[in-house]
Amino acid sequence: MCTVTYLPTRNGFILTHNRDEAPGRSPKNIASRTLPNGTLLYWPPDTQAGGAWIGANDRGLCACLLNGAFVKHKHLPPYRRSRGLILIDFFEQNNPESFFQNIELHQIEPFTLLSFEPTQCFELRWDGHEKHFKSLETRDSHFWCSATLYSPELQKLRETVFRNWEKEQPESPELAKAILELHHHGSIGDPENNYVMNRQNRVQTVSITQIERQEHHIHIRYEDLLEGQTDIRTFGLPDPI
Repeated sequence: MCTVTYLPTRNGFILTHNRDEAPGRSPKNIASRTLPNGTLLYWPPDTQAGGAWIGANDRGLCACLLNGAFVKHKHLPPYRRSRGLILIDFFEQNNPESFFQNIELHQIEPFTLLSFEPTQCFELRWDGHEKHFKSLETRDSHFWCSATLYSPELQKLRETVFRNWEKEQPESPELAKAILELHHHGSIGDPENNYVMNRQNRVQTVSITQIERQEHHIHIRYEDLLEGQTDIRTFGLPDPI
């Protein structure tokens, strides 16, 4: 599931995420709850398992999850825990790098977890056998799409759409709106593999979530594409120590 872009800005970044999933698993709103570590998490909860594929907390940590690691894997249930709950587990800790190193992932289906803060970004891929951890450059843009739905060739084609858009995009205070438009209309000329995709209504792009992280606040926009509804939340962040 999903197409993800990351764009650095002068005071933070913009994270935008298209969710490709069975239509029955799409929530209508953003939820919030206080976690055991005292942070307040905002996320659109999966209607089946209650987990998350994207979220942000009131300390400024943002993260999202994609199904699969590098290539399409064989689905071998039963699995010990939903991948969406792994993302909730991630938000319940206070050290992303330590979480990646110490979490036990035996009998967890392969996934890619992306963690974003203004000074550090991490990528963790679990291929079903071992973890692959990488630190990302915060001042570079990044693009991902799910290995379970898109072959390596399709991933390259879809990223080319993003890179071509990026070359033509002037610096603008409307950058969040512009990248959101790309997530709606990015096309490789194939309805089953465009940014908003549909494969005979079995799997389709059910929502778009955008997190705009600025110096003193986070702005979350959740668009339910099935119902045509939008939920927007803005919350403040503590001053840097």
